[in-house]
Amino acid sequence: MQLFPAIDLSGGQVVRLTQGDYDRMTVYGADPCAQARSFLAAGAKNLHVVDLDGAKDGTTANFAAIEALAKQGGLYIEVGGGIRTEERIQRYLSLGVGRCILGSVAVTDFDFTARMIQKYGDKIAVGVDARDGYVAIHGWKELSSEKGIDFCRRLQEVGCSAVIYTDISRDGAMQGTNLALYRQLAAELPGLKVTASGGITYEQELLELARMGTAAAILGKSLYTGALDLARCVELVQQ
Repeated sequence: MQLFPAIDLSGGQVVRLTQGDYDRMTVYGADPCAQARSFLAAGAKNLHVVDLDGAKDGTTANFAAIEALAKQGGLYIEVGGGIRTEERIQRYLSLGVGRCILGSVAVTDFDFTARMIQKYGDKIAVGVDARDGYVAIHGWKELSSEKGIDFCRRLQEVGCSAVIYTDISRDGAMQGTNLALYRQLAAELPGLKVTASGGITYEQELLELARMGTAAAILGKSLYTGALDLARCVELVQQ
């Protein structure tokens, strides 16, 4: 299983939200590149970057920070948040970003998403963020009428190979992740590379996710609070 320590960006700073609430934001640092270097030193191979401002309003306020992370090198980077046009996909890929994550646009313009998947292949992943089982969009502020697992099935049918699935209720809550959900995804959608995201707090959860065949796991608040040690997690499960 691959590990993706997370850097969430707002105003160029490293932050974390609790359960997707922009009013419950904690700032953990002013230098995203320094944070990425600490992950690299702990043995990380990958980095998950979210432009929270982009996710909320579609701006590119954090583009310079993402560009600096890409230029620094050493880590495979995936980026999500506000990527709603091919032009923005191309801009990120031109920086050396390994994979762009489509979120809200995958729901609001499924045809566009299918075209991007066909054109860019494994350089596109889709972020499926669910609250109470239903897909949420626009920075988690709006709830769609489609169940997350049904949406993943549609994505797989158009050739999507990788989904980053977040249970919003668990994200940043430090109460554990939704293991039953990931078991269900593995059982119902074999072949889909699922990244578990949201609430991973304990080493045992990582071991269980690896056992069930989860492709990757994103570690966020658990690293920033010290609940998990990245070097130890790398030793346990990273391939």
